[in-house]
Amino acid sequence: MTKITLDRETFKALASDTRLDILKTLDGKHLGLNEIAEVSNLNKATLHEHLTKLHEVGLIKRTERAGHKWVYYRLTWKGESLLHPENAKIVVLFTTTFVALWFGIIQLIWYIKGTVIEPGSYSRMLNTYEGELLVLDKSPDVIQTVYQNPMYLYIAVGCFVLFTICLCIALWRLWENRTPKI
Repeated sequence: MTKITLDRETFKALASDTRLDILKTLDGKHLGLNEIAEVSNLNKATLHEHLTKLHEVGLIKRTERAGHKWVYYRLTWKGESLLHPENAKIVVLFTTTFVALWFGIIQLIWYIKGTVIEPGSYSRMLNTYEGELLVLDKSPDVIQTVYQNPMYLYIAVGCFVLFTICLCIALWRLWENRTPKI
């Protein structure tokens, strides 16, 4: 789990129920001052003071576009982490998912590529390995053995199954996290 460092000023900002309501209002949204005022039923001057305090401690981010008079607010990573600490678990799960995918692809490539065994060792390997293919080199008198190790295929299939399961769980957790709780 990722650590969120809260200093004294952040605790002071979070001590207000109004500021907590503002954070919950901004959860997953990109809102302007008027929209937040409508939802929170606060005077715009009072709301502006609360938003300034939340911005100073790094819980919300102000977005101003050049040439426009409107300012929009949204939660920062720190603010999101306070409201949804399970997001760090989802990120770890997605990372594990894609590591399993890459590892599976590498194992599949190794299986398809096979291992080339030199011509002199072919007679020794013939009795110990299954799944051998005889490949004639450019000159017909040189024979190489390409051995396709089935373990690479088993590991690749296992990684793809792990990828599918982890991806389904991660997407389910993400969906559950994004669905508003009543």
